[in-house]
Amino acid sequence: MAIMPNDFWSGWIIVITVTSLLGLAWLVLSIYLLRSGDDQLHEEPVWDENLQEGNTPAPLWWFWLILAMMVFSVVYLMLYPGLGSFQGAFQWSQGGQLAERQASYNAEFEPLEQQIVSSSYEALGSNELAMNTAAGIFEEHCSACHGIDARGQAGLFPSLSDGVWQWGGMPAQIEQSIRNGRNAAMVGWLSALGGEGQLQNVAEFVLSMSDGIDAAHPGKRYYDRFCIACHGPNGDGNPVLGAPRLNDDVWLYGDEIGSVRTTIIEGRMGQMPAFAETLDDQQIKLLTAWLLARNSAD
Repeated sequence: MAIMPNDFWSGWIIVITVTSLLGLAWLVLSIYLLRSGDDQLHEEPVWDENLQEGNTPAPLWWFWLILAMMVFSVVYLMLYPGLGSFQGAFQWSQGGQLAERQASYNAEFEPLEQQIVSSSYEALGSNELAMNTAAGIFEEHCSACHGIDARGQAGLFPSLSDGVWQWGGMPAQIEQSIRNGRNAAMVGWLSALGGEGQLQNVAEFVLSMSDGIDAAHPGKRYYDRFCIACHGPNGDGNPVLGAPRLNDDVWLYGDEIGSVRTTIIEGRMGQMPAFAETLDDQQIKLLTAWLLARNSAD
């Protein structure tokens, strides 16, 4: 179906609106001003022996009320949008009002926002008002996944209060995680390992790394072949790749042998959404400072 031009719909709205007003005006006038006096002489019909249908006209104050409403409608349509594409004498629009209020907001708060963006993380972390604001930002945008206390949810989302950062805990790294999001890329290794025995050995070796590296462990040679490139020879991880430490006894998906086996078999593809389009620079700066201060306190 062809798309009708805007001028067509604008004209159609004007016709409907004007016709409706004229029809209402004719109806009101016909009832109150053009009513024949003979109408009062007609005999009122009777229903069910004693039920009479009255012919008393509506109160006159209804006429003045409707007339006032019609006058108001006409004046409104002259001053504000309502007749198709006609913008009215005041040239008002919702978009214009939004832009005006946005400009007013920017004029009032832009200096404060610039002050926040230019402040150090330490200064923001010691500012109670700034941290209360940041806590509100976290509660609104982050707590659904990471928990109201930022301690994460077992097996799903990491804690942000334990000082362990998969993608790095420096301010720039945390800010990048918030702004651009993160995408994990742990692939499954079952077919590469070649069997249940090798899988079990690697899982047990990985779990034992927090107690030190056992060079004689049967799973070490498979770890060195398939895992060392990302997680390092000692399991220190690689924040650049998002490869977590394996020697700190912190496990996002659980520290049971079954959870580690599942990770090795199926891989993990966790996603952290990007908030660059949701949060502005000062909100991201406040949130980063809040996370740094929280980890420092803990």
